[in-house]
Amino acid sequence: MIPKFRVVYSGIDHSRQSMSSSNDLRISRTLGALLGVHCGDSLGATLEFKPWSQIIRQYPNGLREIVGGGTLNWPVGHATDDTDLTRAVLLAYRDYEENKQAGSIQLVEEFNIAKAAAEYSLKWNEGDWPGRKKGTRPIDIGNATRIGLQHYKRLKNPAKSGVGIGSAGNGSLMRCIPTGLFASGERRQNESIAISEFTHNDLRCTVACAAYNEIVAALVNDKTPQEAVEIGKTVADDLDCAKVTDAIKEGETLPLAKIASEGPRGDIAVSASGYVLNSLKLSIAALLDLRSFEDVLVDVVRIGGDSDTNGAIAGGLLGARDGIEKVPERWLEKLQFRKEFEEVVMRILQLQQDSG
Repeated sequence: MIPKFRVVYSGIDHSRQSMSSSNDLRISRTLGALLGVHCGDSLGATLEFKPWSQIIRQYPNGLREIVGGGTLNWPVGHATDDTDLTRAVLLAYRDYEENKQAGSIQLVEEFNIAKAAAEYSLKWNEGDWPGRKKGTRPIDIGNATRIGLQHYKRLKNPAKSGVGIGSAGNGSLMRCIPTGLFASGERRQNESIAISEFTHNDLRCTVACAAYNEIVAALVNDKTPQEAVEIGKTVADDLDCAKVTDAIKEGETLPLAKIASEGPRGDIAVSASGYVLNSLKLSIAALLDLRSFEDVLVDVVRIGGDSDTNGAIAGGLLGARDGIEKVPERWLEKLQFRKEFEEVVMRILQLQQDSG
């Protein structure tokens, strides 16, 4: 039986039916997670850097369409650095699985996921990227990401290139979700940390990525949102980062709808800045808000601030929770990388199934 969305969504190979129906949920939630990142990024790009007070006047019910524009004048549905760098990590996982298929144990043992992701990120930074004139730099890049990629270009060692203690932006959390979707067991935590480290190696960033990806994996495996959050807290505890544990706990208590309608006031401990733990809190609040994918994501981005990145991080969890069928089609049809993401997801999942 071909899963329903494989008929509806254009980027998927309709002719292949070898993926069993028991995998339908995983496929739906994997696609939902990746395209949820893209939706949150592209929706939030319009409002990036704007305060809640300005957004609420312009969009009293929130921005409900992907329209582009914003401070950096994005084309409609275009990826910003959030989706672009998620793509870099996604392609690294595709390459890993293709090396496995080649059948060489040496190739698999020598393949470094973090290095592959860093290489794709470096291509992005230096202008070898779809949708951009060759050789041109990205118009939106965080300082830690920029410095980390400069170091990586010189050192070619992802474990030694990142910006360390004291720089805890959300630039690795925004791109980390492919690890939660495609790595299993002990690999997942190790690779979450390693892929963060090549730009962001502050403990708050590396552990936030590890906890977030365990939450993603739990959701894809049909855990409830609350069960998934409990797993995330356990991971943060095991990795000895109380600040990440506390951020997840604070996210559990945030009244997202109230914050979005009344503003991030002083009596509610929330900020829409680019600090990694602020973004993590908001994503947890979004995950536990059981309204529709659309309503929750609209509220995340209308808080303002770092709206594209907060939207991307929250969108990933919401998509992993709800599956691709709950993501608005009118949003999906505008996304720059929709077709490619669909095709790469199916490629990776097929390769993983074939290799057992």
